[in-house]
Amino acid sequence: MESDLITLGTSLKLAFFTTMILTLLGTPIAWWLARSQSLFAGLCIPLLALPLVLPPTVIGFYLLLAFSPNHLFGATWLDWFGSSLAFSFEGLLLGSIIYSLPFFMQPMIIAFRELPEDLFKAAASLGANAIDRFTTLVLPLSKHGFLIACTLTFAHTLGEFGIVLMIGGNLEGETRVLSIALFDYVETLNYERAHLLAAGLVGFSLITLTLVQWATHRGYRASSLSTR
Repeated sequence: MESDLITLGTSLKLAFFTTMILTLLGTPIAWWLARSQSLFAGLCIPLLALPLVLPPTVIGFYLLLAFSPNHLFGATWLDWFGSSLAFSFEGLLLGSIIYSLPFFMQPMIIAFRELPEDLFKAAASLGANAIDRFTTLVLPLSKHGFLIACTLTFAHTLGEFGIVLMIGGNLEGETRVLSIALFDYVETLNYERAHLLAAGLVGFSLITLTLVQWATHRGYRASSLSTR
């Protein structure tokens, strides 16, 4: 039981930091992609959505190569921080950020595109600069988009398996997460513990989908009222 609590803590830490980092870094990128009409932005959107269709093992394989000390990125990390990026929590976090990127970006791009342009023109005519318009208009009006994006990112990270297995391994207290623990219990025929973890993940997934549906419905109603 103690090992499961440690594993739960690692999983929650991974999901939390992945969600927070994507919120900080992904929000301005999503805003640019939603508002830009450039060809480069149009090419970036399907590129960022690749993790939705690529098998996790494919992404994990190439990340594992990149994290290796035999390649430039992994060797640079080793020189700077004195530890290998592969089979570490830091490497697992970086892989989770890449793999969960579209689960944050897609809802935010949709939310930003649905914002009425007239509001920004009116705010600009009143003297509000770009930062003022973003903080006083964009963020409050996109709150349901943020809720959906953060919820999906957190839940998706919590259930990751392929990426975790490829680049993180199974180190207790470091890279062992709930999906890996569940796989181990099934392999060792410990179905009682497997049922416990599986039921918990199913319950969490149902709560997540209910929250996303509620946020989507609220966001749709709010956008409908604002256009009347």
